[in-house]
Amino acid sequence: MPSQSDWEAKAANILKAELKRQGVTYAQLAEMIGDKEPNVRNKLSRGKFSAAFLFHCLSKIGVSQLHI
Repeated sequence: MPSQSDWEAKAANILKAELKRQGVTYAQLAEMIGDKEPNVRNKLSRGKFSAAFLFHCLSKIGVSQLHI
């Protein structure tokens, strides 16, 4: 079974991939969600964020479906 860090990496990679597909930069995402770019960059590089953060980001960039 995958470890916690494996799941964290998977979540971060999914969000990064969706940002690329939508053509959204970290700076743009930060503005959309009312956060600062360094905070967003750190969350994505560490993979340490909540499901609520993931869903908030996906919603703001216009992603309504995920294929896992």
